[in-house]
Amino acid sequence: MSTTTETLSGEEIVDLCRRHTLYEWSAQSAVDPIPVARAKGIYFWTPEGKRFIDFNSQLMCVNIGHGDERVIRAIQEQTATLTYANPFMATDVRARLAVKLAEITPGDIDVFFFTNGGAEANENAIRIARLFTGRHKIAARYRSYHGGTAGALTLTGDPRRWAAEPGIPGVIRIPDFYHGIQKDADTTEEVLARTEEILELEGPKTVAAIIVEPVTGTNGILVPPDGYMQGLRALCDKYGILLIADEVMSGFGRTGAWFSVDHWKVVPDLMSMAKGLTSAYVQLGAVGMRRHLADHFQKNVFFGGLTYNSHPLGCAAALATIAVYEEDHLIENARSMGAVMRDLLEDLKQRHPSVGAVRSIGLFGIVEVVRNRETLEPMAPFNGTSPEMQALGKFFRAEGLYTFVRWNTFFTNPPLCITESEMREAFAIIDRALEITDQAVS
Repeated sequence: MSTTTETLSGEEIVDLCRRHTLYEWSAQSAVDPIPVARAKGIYFWTPEGKRFIDFNSQLMCVNIGHGDERVIRAIQEQTATLTYANPFMATDVRARLAVKLAEITPGDIDVFFFTNGGAEANENAIRIARLFTGRHKIAARYRSYHGGTAGALTLTGDPRRWAAEPGIPGVIRIPDFYHGIQKDADTTEEVLARTEEILELEGPKTVAAIIVEPVTGTNGILVPPDGYMQGLRALCDKYGILLIADEVMSGFGRTGAWFSVDHWKVVPDLMSMAKGLTSAYVQLGAVGMRRHLADHFQKNVFFGGLTYNSHPLGCAAALATIAVYEEDHLIENARSMGAVMRDLLEDLKQRHPSVGAVRSIGLFGIVEVVRNRETLEPMAPFNGTSPEMQALGKFFRAEGLYTFVRWNTFFTNPPLCITESEMREAFAIIDRALEITDQAVS
């Protein structure tokens, strides 16, 4: 069989991929991938024509939807003009993208270092923080994910970090503002007071930066209470610590604003981005920084860079993607459809006893599934699964709904171009699926 001239079936694609490639974050014997042949809008199809609603925007990244001709055309035109120039050179698309990002990012963030993705953006953010401050420690939270490379995984708080330990030195932990549906959340004041106490015990003059996802992503779509991000900003200012906002997942309209920090009118010192930057049509990440940080490197060497940084195809895709957000008013649509989604989530909570909690901001949502509404016992343990959650995931797949099922949760993160009728189509599947977990409620 030729793998270059013949059309492969879904079964053949899966077989060859499993035989000759490694899958991420998985024991290979348990991998059961969906074969994907094409995609458009909020949908993708298998080679045999089965349609899926992409209710997770793949990895929370295809924000504008699949197959937008404007972005495809921009990539094609860039390919015909200039496919690659090394990152020591200057290109038209690199220049124009930086100017555009300066327009939409918060405050005086107007200098950008372009990377290959989000993890690399976070790696460079902490490197910049250490070089600028002359300090070593980086404070991060447990309910966090910052990427799969060595430094980013050490910053990560969740179990994905464990296999990479001991990791890079100098990472310390500060409190999360939320401890799960089984525990009462501490007040904002208490969390900030404990954070300051840790900084004092570690020695504030040894801490280069605090890194947070302003809205926590895969660890629960945790939306901070008003005052938390402002409080972190104040602590950083008090002790000369830099604030790094990881907007890789929450940026580019996902929360109903260009960036999630915009909801609290906070300007971080450094901001990492990727995913929605190009809607994942081509790989690209970036670190945005305030002007005074960039000025430090006028006479001091910035030690960083890889072959594909500032890649012309990625920059062209990003420029076109940002234009789509603006032309199609997708930030506004994320807000309006986010309100619809919030109502639909609340409806699920009211009607299904296995729904213990729902949270969302814009089109960034999650459902927590429980065995008991009184005790809020999760349907699956921390860092584990259960027969009920596995059955829920199988039902979603059988009915053509693609989303992440993780521990006792599943996500509702559709492309920002979704319509109300498409949203209701997806929630009708979820509604039927929850009958499975409702049967396990005691």
